[in-house]
Amino acid sequence: MSPFETVTNIFQSAHADGRDTLTTVEIKRLLDFGDDLKPATGAGHASISIGIRRLRDFGMVIEAGIAGEDLGIYGGALRRGQATATALTGLTDARGFLDTFRGTVGYRKLTARAGAEAQALDNALEACFARLIGIANTLAPEHPDTNWVIDELELTLATSDRQRLLQENCRCRFSRNAPARTARPIGKIDNLLHPQSIGIVGVSAKGMNFGRIILNNIVSGGYDKNKLRIIRPGETEIDGVKCVESFAAMNGKLDLIIMAVAADAAFSMVDEIISTDAAESVMLIPGGLGETQKSLEPTARMNAKIDAAHRQPGGGPIFLGGNCLGVISHPGNYDSWFVPPERLPRPRIKARRNTALISQSGAFMVTRIGKHPWLDPAYMIADGNQNDLSHSDLLRYFNTRDEIEVIGIYIEGFRDLDGVAFAHAVREAVRKGKQIVVYKVGRTESGQKAAIGHTASTAGDFTLAETLLRQAGAIVTNDLTDFTDLMYIADCLHHKQINGKRIGTISGAGFEAVAMADSLETDGFSLEMAALTPETVKRLEQILIDKKLDALMEVRNPIDINPAADDEAHLRCTVAFAEDPNVDAVVSSMDPASPMIMGLEKSSRPGFDIHNEKSQVNTFPKMVRECNKPIVCVADSGPLYDVMATKLMDQGVCLFRSCERATRALSRYVEARLRAEAIRKQARS
Repeated sequence: MSPFETVTNIFQSAHADGRDTLTTVEIKRLLDFGDDLKPATGAGHASISIGIRRLRDFGMVIEAGIAGEDLGIYGGALRRGQATATALTGLTDARGFLDTFRGTVGYRKLTARAGAEAQALDNALEACFARLIGIANTLAPEHPDTNWVIDELELTLATSDRQRLLQENCRCRFSRNAPARTARPIGKIDNLLHPQSIGIVGVSAKGMNFGRIILNNIVSGGYDKNKLRIIRPGETEIDGVKCVESFAAMNGKLDLIIMAVAADAAFSMVDEIISTDAAESVMLIPGGLGETQKSLEPTARMNAKIDAAHRQPGGGPIFLGGNCLGVISHPGNYDSWFVPPERLPRPRIKARRNTALISQSGAFMVTRIGKHPWLDPAYMIADGNQNDLSHSDLLRYFNTRDEIEVIGIYIEGFRDLDGVAFAHAVREAVRKGKQIVVYKVGRTESGQKAAIGHTASTAGDFTLAETLLRQAGAIVTNDLTDFTDLMYIADCLHHKQINGKRIGTISGAGFEAVAMADSLETDGFSLEMAALTPETVKRLEQILIDKKLDALMEVRNPIDINPAADDEAHLRCTVAFAEDPNVDAVVSSMDPASPMIMGLEKSSRPGFDIHNEKSQVNTFPKMVRECNKPIVCVADSGPLYDVMATKLMDQGVCLFRSCERATRALSRYVEARLRAEAIRKQARS
C-alpha cells in the first residue's frame, strides 16, 4: 500500500464513523514518529506548538512557535517571525524550516537547557517537521486527486529532564476536498496583450461613454482601424471603425473582445461569446460582477459557465476582470483604459520598458503612474474581481517573458488556493532573476472589509500572507509610497551587482548624514556603514584639499562635505566611494539648493545652471551607467529643483526627493536581492 493510500485510509475510516476529527491513536498512526517523539508521562519543560493547517488561499502551511499562556503573554509584543515560524509546505523542507524556527522565542526556550543535547533535539525536531511537511504535501488541496484534506493538525511538544522531545497533546480536524477550478489556458494571455483583432461592445454612437473613450484611446494610439470591430446593431460605422450586428455576424474569431456594458447585459453576452466561440480573450469592464449582494448568484452562474468552457477542447476564451479598468499594452500597441489622455498623459520615459504592473484596482495604477511617470511599465493590467484570470495566471504568463524583469502587483485578495499558486509563481520568477514587488491590502479589519466591497476579495490574514510571500522571494511593501519607491528602485537597479550590505553615504548637510544613518534599519534588516580603505580615505582627503574644504571636515562615513562643495566635489566623492572594495552601494545627496551647485534651470549667474556640462545633471548619468554598483541619489529640495530632478531621472539616475526614503528603499531592496540570491543558490545546489 502506498503512503498516499495509507494516509487516505485513516481519514476514510474516521469519516465512516461519522467523525471529522482523528483520535490520538489515529494521529499516532498518521504521524508515525517512532523514537523521535515520545508521549509525555508527566510535566515537561518549555512547551511549544507545532502543526500544519490549511488556509483558504495559501493551502497547507507548517507552523511552530510558543504555545499556551506564553503566546498570550508574548505573542503581540514580539516582532514578525519571533513568536511563530510559518512556511508553505510546498516551498520548504524540514532543514529549511528548522532554520526558520531557530529565530523564534519558542526554539530558544526549548533548547535553553539542552546543552550538549541540543543537536539531538534539533534532529528530533527536523524529523517531526519532515513528517508533517510530507503529510501536508501528500494531501495538498490543490492536487486534483486529493479527497481528504487536513484542516488543522496541532501537537504540543515539550522536553523531558533528559532533553528528549515529548508529545503532550494533539488534535486533528479534516474535511473533504472541494473541487478545484479548471486551469485557465494562460497561453491565451498572449492574445489578450498582443491582439491582432479587437472587438468592442458598448460604444455609444451619440455620446462619449466609456466604450467610446476606449475606442478613441485604441485608435489614437495607432492601432490599425481595419483590425477593429464594434458590435452594435443598427450602425455601420463609428469614428471610422466598422460595426457588426452581433458576435455571430463577425467574420472570424477575434483575439480580444472588450465588454464596456452594464453588468446586467454582461451575463448574456458572456454566454453568447462562449457559445459562438467569438474570441480567444474577453475584457470585462463592468462592475457588479460579484462585489454586490445582488450580483452574487448570477455571477456564480457566469463563472461556472466560464470554467466549463475551459474544460472543452481549445479551452474556451479567457476573461480579464470584471470590474476592471482594462489594459495598456505598449508591445501590443493598444490602450483600453477608459481614462482620456488629457487626464492622464502616457509619455514614453524609458527607451526600454522592462516592467509590468498588475492591479486589482485600476485607480491604483492611474495614481501611481500619474505621480511617478518614471515607472513607465510595458504592460499595465487591471484584473479586478478575478472572475476568471487570477493573479497567479498573469504572473505565470510573465514568467515566460524574458524581457519583463520587474513585476509590481497590487493585491486585495486571492481566489481559493490562488495564493499558493501565486507563491510558487513568485519563487519561479525569482529563480529566473526577476523581481516581484507586492502591495497586499488588509492589514486591518477595516481594510479587509473595504476589499470585499471593492473587488469581492477576501483579504485573508495579512501577516501570514506577508510572511509567505516574502519567503517565496517577493518584496512585500508596507504602504503605497513604499510600493512606488521599491518598484522604482527595483527597475533602476535591476542590473546592478548587489554583493553585500555595506554602504557609503555622502551629503552636503549634517541633518542628511544623520537621517541616512537612522534609516539603515528596516524591519529586522540593516545596512551597515562601510569601513573605508586607507586608499579611499587618502583619496577623499585630497578631494577636500583640492576644493579647500579640508579645514571644515574630516573624512568619515557618512561624510558631510557641507554646502561649500561644488558639483565636481560631489561627483569625485561619489566615484571614490563607489570604487572602494569595502563599499557595496552608495547614497549620494546632490544638495541642489547650495549656492555652489548648478541646480537651477536658469540662474542669475550666466552659465551656472543645469545646462553647464560640468553640472551634476550632465556628469552623474554617465558615471551611474558605467558603475556596476548601486548608486542612489538624493535631491531633497522644493519645486524650484524639479527640472534638475526630472532630467536626472529621465537619464536613468535613481533619484529620491528625500534622504530617508532613499536609504530606506535601498535597505529594503538590498535585503530582497540578497534573499533572492540565497533562493537561487539553494535551487542550484
